[in-house]
Amino acid sequence: MKPTGIVWDPAYLEHVTDEGHPDHPRRLEMLYRKLEETIGDGYFVTVAPPEATEEQILLVHRPSYLERVRATATQGASSLSTDTLTCERSWRTARLAVGGTIEAIRQVVEGRLANALVLARPPGHHAERSRAMGYCIFNNVAVGAMAARTFMGMERVLVVDWDLHHGNGTQHVFERDPSVFFFSSHQFPHYPGTGHLTETGLGPGEGTTMNVPLSKGCGDGEFAAIYRRLLVPVARAFKPQMILVSAGFDIHIDDPLGGMRVTPAGFAGLTRLILDIAEATCRGRAVFCLEGGYNAEALTESALAMIDELTGRTQTDVEAMAAKAKPGRLKAILEGCLHTHRRFWKELEQ
Repeated sequence: MKPTGIVWDPAYLEHVTDEGHPDHPRRLEMLYRKLEETIGDGYFVTVAPPEATEEQILLVHRPSYLERVRATATQGASSLSTDTLTCERSWRTARLAVGGTIEAIRQVVEGRLANALVLARPPGHHAERSRAMGYCIFNNVAVGAMAARTFMGMERVLVVDWDLHHGNGTQHVFERDPSVFFFSSHQFPHYPGTGHLTETGLGPGEGTTMNVPLSKGCGDGEFAAIYRRLLVPVARAFKPQMILVSAGFDIHIDDPLGGMRVTPAGFAGLTRLILDIAEATCRGRAVFCLEGGYNAEALTESALAMIDELTGRTQTDVEAMAAKAKPGRLKAILEGCLHTHRRFWKELEQ
């Protein structure tokens, strides 16, 4: 039986921000301690992250932007945007975040791992081709998806983003690309202001972007029901060869930046749903990558619940979880999305 791989490394804590900044190293320190305690159990393997090459980063980002990030290595405490702070180690740490993502994907594609979880920072899904934003320097998942297509023969990639915030950077990279389906659920209206349900892709990519704007207060049941009704049928029809997940933990009920009500059990349920899609479509190939999540205890508990699902120690009943959704809240969300996307996907008629 192939193991689950966890990408984690103390170097990810070397990207140091201001004490009050949400993406502070301490948001991962508790989780890393827990992983240290469980290494001897043998139910996952640690994957060491290599530094991404410039060739890999340039699959998504502009050369001029790469040089801007490189320059931070000689600037001390600095910033790439009003909310994306850097230090001397940020250039290397950001390359390790991309490199760890690509390495996890590679080992899953090669069959060395059953699946993987990348616990890296800085996060990535807000990063645009030529600029940092939202604490994100390089778009880890977008570069990973491009690497999977360019170097690993994965012709169709599904990217799922359940972070509290819309993954504007990832959407913009792939919105004209029909070989990458981007599915995002996110609180709306909220930062960064993108992700309206009418944003469905452009040109040849029309229909391969699905945005699910959510009002505050959605919990485990709502997320499970929405993903079962919208993502599952479309993903099965799209038939991805690889699934990448931007796993944001800021939809947790205790996250200081959010308004959602997801618990660790909910993260386990979403993980199980993705794994089931992967088993049905792409031989189980799924890689989950940390994005947001700013309550260290909530992030730790939720990531450990995900690891239990990834390793098969638990198997959440997603159907039972979905049955707990509040019908009124669910109807309002689903009606708009179904109306918008039925013209692209007949599977949503069922």
